[in-house]
This record gives sequence, C-alpha cells and structure tokens, in this order.
Amino acid sequence: MPISTGTAEVVRDPDFPQRVTLHVNGVPSSSLDLADPGFLDFEYMQQMAAFVALLPPGPLRVLHLGAAGSAFARHVEHERPGSRQLGVDLDARLLELVREWFALPRSPLLRLRADDAGRTLASARDASYDVVVRDVFAGDRTPAHLVGTGFAAEARRVLRPGGILLVNCADKPPLATARREVASLAQAFGPGAAAAGRLAAVAEPAILKGRRYGNLVLAAVRELPEDAPEEAPADDQRGDGPEDPRDTPQGATGAPMGHDAAVGQPDLRDARLGRALRTLAVPATLLAGEDAAAFAGTAAPLETPAPDAPK
Repeated sequence: MPISTGTAEVVRDPDFPQRVTLHVNGVPSSSLDLADPGFLDFEYMQQMAAFVALLPPGPLRVLHLGAAGSAFARHVEHERPGSRQLGVDLDARLLELVREWFALPRSPLLRLRADDAGRTLASARDASYDVVVRDVFAGDRTPAHLVGTGFAAEARRVLRPGGILLVNCADKPPLATARREVASLAQAFGPGAAAAGRLAAVAEPAILKGRRYGNLVLAAVRELPEDAPEEAPADDQRGDGPEDPRDTPQGATGAPMGHDAAVGQPDLRDARLGRALRTLAVPATLLAGEDAAAFAGTAAPLETPAPDAPK
C-alpha cells in the first residue's frame, strides 16, 4: 500500500490469524494482536512496559515520538484506561491507514498527528507528559535531531517531575552509539541522575555483551524539585487534525491526567524492575544507576544538531 514515505503492508501471522505485523518500507514496525489490545510482541516494547509499570497507578499522559501502528499506545490504554496519548509520525497517510486497520483508542484518548517528531517535542508545554517514548528511525538510524543532549534536554523539559523518557536505541557491537546516548541522557538529566537511580539501560544479555546487533531501551527520569511540592501541569488541549477540532473535549475539567496518585520518583534500581525484565519471555538485563554510568564509561555525549534556519 503506497504511503507518503514509501509503502506499508500488513502481514498476518499464519499460526495466530488475529496477530498482524505492520511493515513500513519492508521493515517490521509494529506488531499487534487484533483481539488483545494489551499484547506486545517486540521485546523492546515489553521492556518499556516494565518501566511504565513503575509509575503510580492511574491514567498517564504519554507522548509517542514515532507512532507507526501505535502498538505501545494501545497497550498503555489497555493497562491504564483513560490515559491521554499523542502519537506523532511523519507519514500522514500511514496514520490514516492504521486508524482504518487497527482497533486504536479514539481521540482524545489517542490523538495521531502527522508532524516531525522534533517539531512536536519543541512545541510541547513544559511538564506536560508523564512518559515520552522515542521510537523513530530513518532506515536503521534515529534521525540526528532526535539524538543527543539537545534532544534529551527537550524531553526532560516536557516531562513532569518524576516522569520518564524511554528511548529505543538500535546499535551494533561495540555499542558506541548506545554508550554515547546514555552519556547524553546523564548530562541532560543532571550529574546526579545515575547515583539517584534515574538512569538505566536494558537489553538482552547477548546484545550487552557485544555479540550481535539489536535494540537497547534507555531510560531517564526527571528529578523532583528539592524544595517545592510536585506541581501538575495543565491539561494539554491541543488537537491533532480533522478528528480533533483543537478544543477541549466535552466533559474535560482541566484536571491533570495521571497525577492524582503521583507521589515520589521512580527508582530504576528497583528490584521489581530487574525481576520483571529477567522474567520476560526473552530475558533482559538491567543496568541501572551506577551500572548505567559504567556502561557509558568515558563515552562523549552526542550533540544534537541545531534545527535548520527557516527559509
């Protein structure tokens, strides 16, 4: 099926007909079970879900940079009904098709916006999200403007205190890019991020040992204010196009989503997280806190390129 950036194809699993994989330009981009909205097939998404489970109970506000088939957004709504999510993808036609093909939550629960992920991030309000997910690729690489200290600082800005950034980083031995990405997160999220348990990297053991190419999940948590009560952001009422007319949804009160029970700061060294990751169908290893800092080692942070000047 032609889309704005190439082609899209839905391939059905011959053993489980209700399961489908969305291929974008020949690359598997999303996997969904049409009968089970909580289903996650890709290992890195299962790992991300373990991080999200650390957050306080209740609905969340989530920004997905890289929407594709919105499998992770569908999972979040299943686990935390009433969450408000925005999925961003450069391909407008792809977003139209996934709305037709898959049983996605409707707006305002899940809004889909055709835009550059970096532009949407830059326009987001301060402290407006509980979770930011970066899952954007051009070929086998994440675009340069979505990598590095500048990107990480912008993600930190839009996270509420205690909110978490989740990054899908694909890399090959010796994991030089992943190490530099962790160093970038450490710089942007503060010099005490690792020591405070606000920095982590996760992958299958074979990937961490440098035996093969694969995906790592990197995570960073925005710190809580030292001498001020946690302040919830105003509800973001901006829309995403024709199905959301850029006004406040009926019944909205302006009350922040996902903050009523929000207390404390997730500690990525939490034994429950390590246990959850080790007991996945494909076990993963957690490097958190000082172990994450050791993984980065002496790697230099990546610099985010300046945006192109307006023409």
